Amino acid sequence: MSEQAMRVISINLNGIRAAARKGFFEWLAKQNADVVCMQETKAQIHQLEAEHFYPDDYYHYFFDAEKKGYSGVGIYTRREPDKVITGLGWQTADTEGRYIQVDLGKLSVISLYMPSGSSGDVRQDLKFEFMDKFMPYLQSLRRKRREYIICGDWNIAHKKIDIKNWRGNQKNSGFLPEERAWLDELFDKVGYVDAFRVVNQEEDQYTWWSNRGQAWAKNVGWRIDYQIITPKLKDTVKDAHIYKEERFSDHAPLIIDYEGTMDDFA
Repeated sequence: MSEQAMRVISINLNGIRAAARKGFFEWLAKQNADVVCMQETKAQIHQLEAEHFYPDDYYHYFFDAEKKGYSGVGIYTRREPDKVITGLGWQTADTEGRYIQVDLGKLSVISLYMPSGSSGDVRQDLKFEFMDKFMPYLQSLRRKRREYIICGDWNIAHKKIDIKNWRGNQKNSGFLPEERAWLDELFDKVGYVDAFRVVNQEEDQYTWWSNRGQAWAKNVGWRIDYQIITPKLKDTVKDAHIYKEERFSDHAPLIIDYEGTMDDFA
C-alpha cells in the first residue's frame, strides 16, 4: 500500500470477542488501516475489558444493541473525530445498535448493519421498513457538503455476479427483487457508488458464506458487505480486495485503499 493511501476496512465480526479469539486483532495490527468499521459486535462496552479491544493508535467508538449478545457496530479511527453520531432516530436502528458515524474533517465514515430478513416474514417486514426510512436519509446526505464512505453489512447482494447461486435465491431474503431494486435506486438515481466494483469487476467475489453445505470450501458465497461512497470519491478508489487467508467470522474483511491521506479531508 502506498504511503499516500487511506485504508478503510469493513468487517462483520459475528461477535467481536469470538473474532478476537480467532486472531482478528493480531491481523488488524498489521493492516495499517486508517479507519476500521465493524458490525455485529455482539457485545456491550462493559464486556470488552481486555486491552486488545482498544488497539494502540486508534480512537474507539461503539454503539451497542440494548439486547445482550446481539447486533452492535463500532469504529476504530486513527484520527480523532470532530463528531460521533449514533443511531438514526427510529427504533430498529437505535435499540439494535445498527448505525455509527464519525466525522473526520470533510469526510464522514459510517458503520452500518442493515437488518436481515432471513429468519422470517416479521424480520423481513422490519428490514423493508428500515430500507424505506433509510433511503430518504441517504438522499439527505447527498445534499451536504461532505464526502461519505458507508461501510457495512447491507444484507443485500446487488446483482447476479454478487451471489453464487442466484437462480436458487431469488425468493430469499438478501436477493429479493425489491431489495435489489432498492440498491439500483441508491446507485442509479441517488448517485452513490459501489467502491469495490470501481476497481474489481471479477466474478466469485464474496464476503459472506453460509455455515451450511461446505459453502466456504466451495466458495458458494454472497457479496453483501460494501463500502458505498459519494461520487466524488469514485476516482480515488485505488485498490479493493476481500481478505480470505484467515477466517475471523462467517464474513471476510473488505479492504479498500483510497488515494490520498486523512489530512486531505481536513
